[in-house]
Amino acid sequence: MTAAAENIQIAEEDALRADLYDFLGLLLAKPPSADLMKQAQSLSGDDSDLGQAIQALSRISKVAKPRSVESEFNTLFIGLGRGELLPYASYYLTGFLNEKPLATLRGDMARLAITRAENVYEPEDNIASLMEMMGGMIRGRFGKPADLAQQKEFFNKHIGLWAGHFFADLEAAKNSVFYAAVGATGKAFMEIETQAFRMTPD
Repeated sequence: MTAAAENIQIAEEDALRADLYDFLGLLLAKPPSADLMKQAQSLSGDDSDLGQAIQALSRISKVAKPRSVESEFNTLFIGLGRGELLPYASYYLTGFLNEKPLATLRGDMARLAITRAENVYEPEDNIASLMEMMGGMIRGRFGKPADLAQQKEFFNKHIGLWAGHFFADLEAAKNSVFYAAVGATGKAFMEIETQAFRMTPD
């Protein structure tokens, strides 16, 4: 997604949320770079479900071989014809690609001044792009930072209905090793966000 590069100050808690959305988006967009793997290795967490998932992701990042992680990514998301998983809102919500959830998302993207980057050809309702959009809204990469009510609306319409199921599928996928830890992290994070938004007024 393209965005204006502005140095906007937001609350530390929101910055941490945005960082995790962006991190998940990067891991799910393409096989991770060496720098991204180093970032994953340096993560630490507490005793919460999310903290333990992050610790597990850090541990596996330290022993994972780059070529194996790339092969795993390709098997999960690309494959011969299609990967083991189809990480799209339309597929999870309707059973088909390029359906109404994608059209609804495109309408909201236009309203929020979010545009697809020129070098991205995936449908916009893929999980990586949605993680990036959510992180960008929190940080204010598409204008001023979205308030909690705006974040809640976007999350509930485009992420909350299916992302937790996707991350659970990713954690359990037969070809997931490194990405099983990514799935566990995403699943725990989606649970926290869902609960937090339930307590946020519309």
